[in-house]
Amino acid sequence: MPNLPKTLEESIDQAAAATKAALADGYTRLQIELQFPELKMLPVAQQFVPAFEEWGSHLRVYFPDAGAAALARRDWGDQPYAIRGIRDMNAEIQPDDQLILFVEPSSVEVQEVEQLCQVAQDRPVVLLNPKLEDIVTIGIGLAGRQLRERFLNLFHSCYYLQPLEKAAIFRAYPNAWQVWIAKEDGDNTEYELVSETPQKPVGEQLDQILMAAAGEMPEQVQTPRKKGLLSSMQQFLKALSQ
Repeated sequence: MPNLPKTLEESIDQAAAATKAALADGYTRLQIELQFPELKMLPVAQQFVPAFEEWGSHLRVYFPDAGAAALARRDWGDQPYAIRGIRDMNAEIQPDDQLILFVEPSSVEVQEVEQLCQVAQDRPVVLLNPKLEDIVTIGIGLAGRQLRERFLNLFHSCYYLQPLEKAAIFRAYPNAWQVWIAKEDGDNTEYELVSETPQKPVGEQLDQILMAAAGEMPEQVQTPRKKGLLSSMQQFLKALSQ
C-alpha cells in the first residue's frame, strides 16, 4: 500500500502506477487529481506519459489548446504517439488509437472532451488533473446536473491527493480513500494515517474523521481550509520530506 508521497515526482509515479492498475482491472474512464492550484501541468505530464509509452502509436495525448500541445511536442521531442490540442484541425481520434489521455482539460472544453469520449467508445480514457466542473461555466442547475450524470460521473478516481490545513486526503487505486493528519514533533512534521473509507470523505464525514483523530468536540473543529495558492504544494511536500 503506497504511503503519502514525499516529493511531487513520487506522487506522479504513484499516479501512473495506480492508473495502470485500474486499466489492468478493466476500468475505461479514469481520472487523476493533484489538488495543488499552482501546479504546472506540462512537466507533470512529461513525467507521467512515459509510463504508457508501451502503447506506442496507439496512445493519443490531448492538451487544452494548440499552444500547449506545440510546447509539449517541442519539449518532448519526437514521439510515436500523437500530441494534439483538443480543438486542433487534426484532433480526431483515429481507429488505431487505443488509449486517450487528456492533460488538464477545463470546463471550456467539456463539450469537445465529451464528444471525443463518445467517439472513443469503450477505449480507455484518462483525465490528468481535469478542471471540467467549473460552476461558472457548466452551471449548478439542470444543465450542470445532467452533464455530471451523463458524463462526468462516469470517471473513476484512481489517484487523488489534496493537502488541507494540517491534514491530507489521499487515494491510490486499488486502495481505499485515506485521511492523514499532521503530527508536530519539535521542528519536524510527520503524517499519520487515521482513516480509510470506500468513498471520498467530504463534509460532515470528513469533520467526524478529523474530530476523532484530534479527540476534539464538534464545536472545536471546522472543515480544514485549503492552503493558499502560493504555499500549498511547497509546504505540504516540505513537511513530508522532513
